[in-house]
Amino acid sequence: MAVAVARSLAEWLVHLEHLHPRGQAGIELGLERVRQVSDVLQQRQHCPVITVGGTNGKGSTCAMLECILLAAGYRVGVYTSPHLQRYNERVRLNGVPAADADFCAAFARVEAARRGVSLTYFEFGTLAAWEMFAAAPLDAIILEVGLGGRLDATNIYAADCAIVATVALDHMDYLGPTREAIGREKAGICRSGRPLICGDAEPPQSLLETCRLAGADFCQIGRDFGFLRQEGQWQYWGRCGGHERKLGGLAFPALRGDSQLHNASCAIAALYALHDRLPVTAQDIRRGLSEVEVAGRCQVLPGRPQVVLDVAHNPQAAAALAASLGGMGFARTTWAVFGMMADKDIAGVIEALRQRVDYWLPCDLPVPRAATAANLAAVIAKVGAAASSNVPVGQFPSPAAALAYAQENAGDDDRILVFGSFLTVAGVMRPDPVQPPGRNA
Repeated sequence: MAVAVARSLAEWLVHLEHLHPRGQAGIELGLERVRQVSDVLQQRQHCPVITVGGTNGKGSTCAMLECILLAAGYRVGVYTSPHLQRYNERVRLNGVPAADADFCAAFARVEAARRGVSLTYFEFGTLAAWEMFAAAPLDAIILEVGLGGRLDATNIYAADCAIVATVALDHMDYLGPTREAIGREKAGICRSGRPLICGDAEPPQSLLETCRLAGADFCQIGRDFGFLRQEGQWQYWGRCGGHERKLGGLAFPALRGDSQLHNASCAIAALYALHDRLPVTAQDIRRGLSEVEVAGRCQVLPGRPQVVLDVAHNPQAAAALAASLGGMGFARTTWAVFGMMADKDIAGVIEALRQRVDYWLPCDLPVPRAATAANLAAVIAKVGAAASSNVPVGQFPSPAAALAYAQENAGDDDRILVFGSFLTVAGVMRPDPVQPPGRNA
């Protein structure tokens, strides 16, 4: 293999952006090219792999799996996307983001192995993540699907247990216009004789049929596992993995939001399905769920007025956010710092949150794919969310500018909501990100 040119991580990321004609946010679904390079690298699976897909809930579910396994004493590698502040967030080794040097060494190996094959930004990063996992003594690997499932780069690695957290309308240009089409793509991560944990209580028939034809061990929330809310606590129940299990007296997960019991149940079901290879105790589960953290998922910043960060960027996620806001206690007025990608269902997201927002602060985002603040304001008006007091008070050049306006005008009893995209949240955490989160923003 040719020796790759030495580069810093920042230089490597610029290189990755220009490898494919569609650039950093480019999408070209398919496994042939990425599998070809993986074969040159002689990549092999050396420990159990849990692959997590779904429209929403993937990141939280991955984090819960990671924390529980770490609490149990396992060595764990996690690959997620996109990132919020630094590319290093995408690969964690034993709970710690991988170092620049690890990324650079892995990128160099992938570059030498690709031999002219045109890889997308995500595909290159996926192969590099696996190189880092192969170099570390790991007991378990958790992979978050980037887009869809069947043709996503993560699917070249066979899941010992797959999770499809939810199935909703998003990325329709690539996955199809209906839940049936999308469900078929997401079910493609399942494998014969291995469990697929389905967190959708009403899964599309295509998902069921794909799992049946593949011979996967299908395990569905509400039928094979689930949760019961109790006063101040909750109970998990399930029979995935061939064993009846109940785990009561659980404290609510450290992550905020009504959907987190759903995500926690999927994570627990997956671990029980793999119990023969990765046994965990009730105490491991309790500790893991109490310590889990994920930035930008219904994250509440300290201080007044209250600031809530959430990357919700489709109607299902926005509806879950609306429900969570309803359970957060009194807020006199809610100001929404709001930025989205133009190819998302902007009207559907606004509709889901219109009853929770008093003042909309639409903002520009620093990528061509984003809707402009003017576009967002027009949709807000068209949906009718700008009626009466819900009038947009301005259009802003960045999330940071919109947040500054809200903080100057909001009272201590108000709430500031920052949502609509990973880039919106990243823009207030670090106003001028040098490493854009990428395609799922």
